[in-house]
Amino acid sequence: MELFHEEPGIGDRIARLRARRKLTQEGLAERAGLSVDIVRKLEQGVRRTARLSTLNALAQALDVETSALVGKPATFEVRTDGEQPSVLALRQAVSPVSELLGEEPDPENPPDIATLRASLRSTERIRREGRMAEIGALLPQLIRDAKAVAHASTGSTAASAQSVLAEAYQIAATTLAALGKEDAAFTALERARTAAARGDDPHLETMGFSSLAWVLTKQGRLTDAERVALSAAERIEPGFRSPPVELALWGVLLLRAATAAVRLERRETVRDLLALAGAAAARIGTDRIDYATPFGPTNVGVAKVNFLVEMEDSAEALRTARTVPELRALPPTWRARFHVDRALAFADLHQDDGAVAALLTAERTAPEWMRYHSTSLRLVSELRVRERRRTSPLVELADRLDLDA
Repeated sequence: MELFHEEPGIGDRIARLRARRKLTQEGLAERAGLSVDIVRKLEQGVRRTARLSTLNALAQALDVETSALVGKPATFEVRTDGEQPSVLALRQAVSPVSELLGEEPDPENPPDIATLRASLRSTERIRREGRMAEIGALLPQLIRDAKAVAHASTGSTAASAQSVLAEAYQIAATTLAALGKEDAAFTALERARTAAARGDDPHLETMGFSSLAWVLTKQGRLTDAERVALSAAERIEPGFRSPPVELALWGVLLLRAATAAVRLERRETVRDLLALAGAAAARIGTDRIDYATPFGPTNVGVAKVNFLVEMEDSAEALRTARTVPELRALPPTWRARFHVDRALAFADLHQDDGAVAALLTAERTAPEWMRYHSTSLRLVSELRVRERRRTSPLVELADRLDLDA
């Protein structure tokens, strides 16, 4: 007889961890600063999703990372050629055993620096588009190639290779964190910092702090994330004549800090940081992408919508979403996340048709990314429970995402 085991949901994980720590529902709610009704509804499956601020509070009260409650996929999709790039491949590239054993690097001739840079640009584009399986296949090789060039070269070529390596490690870190592997992401960022110090691009250290703030936020270490982002922003605070790239990097750090602040429910801080980021975006005047990260008026508008959703001001979030300019200036994954935020706002207002329409737009924008984005999966699951029809666009979406009823 073949047995099938259903993947536990958020409520099951909370209940199991709570019992392991010998807490009552009331005790957990008090420790997390939440109402016991929220804990009870999550554990009973009445609610299948929760705000990230709620999940962060529960994770902190249970002394686990937020991803332990959410659950994330451990592997990438199987490709048509039969290969299965996995998180393991990224882990091996970031922390190869060969280095611990002192083995010689790959004897194959490394690529030239121009080819290496072209590979980095291609990998950045694939990541922005949310093509996760390709990242799993290509990124480990990029890391190995960059290390090989750095090892075999001297002078400016070696420094350039170290800069490519630093960016590759940062892409690995954000990819691993998105898949719930924050421990490996942290290791990748440590290696990125070492490579950046040996490289020829001073901006890479700043981007490393930006990525670190994001990974810390994913871990639920919100105070640390805010402190890292603000400290880095203070060090690079631009002047009147600063070039656009420096304004953009400063603005990205402010948005990272605001992301942590909104989940700490520091509304005034969020407003102040958003105003500063908006001023930087206005100074630049247009949207740009530096180090695979967009910044400009559009991205600030998208961030504002996200913050309003996090603060449960759903009606204002939808009004603001209608004013966001030039959405197509953003990469597909950023646009898809914007539509998921719209869906969250619609669902919070019990406008399920609007939520489904927004989710379908997100899927059209970045279909593979949707399969790995935990907030999207949780929202589709919750809406699916509320759906009374046996067949509908929502049911079909849930099927495409391999979600059980």
